[in-house]
Amino acid sequence: MAQMDAFDALLREALVTTAAVALPVLAVAALVGTAVAVVQAASQVQEQTLTLLPKIVAVGAMAAAFGSAAMHLIAALFDRALEALPAITGGS
Repeated sequence: MAQMDAFDALLREALVTTAAVALPVLAVAALVGTAVAVVQAASQVQEQTLTLLPKIVAVGAMAAAFGSAAMHLIAALFDRALEALPAITGGS
């Protein structure tokens, strides 16, 4: 039973870390996409390639600005996963 508890805790932490890393980037991409859609609707320019470039730039800027913090979160999760490995596998 302790193995499942350790695995459940690690899985929960992995999901929270994934959300903490992915959600800010997805939110910025959605906001930029919405802003571009509003501008396109107002100007009646319906060019599909114009929607991609601002999103790529925004996501790239987010990765450049917060990539280091995201890597620290992922590295901390990896360290905790290695520490929890004996508890999950039933080893000592």
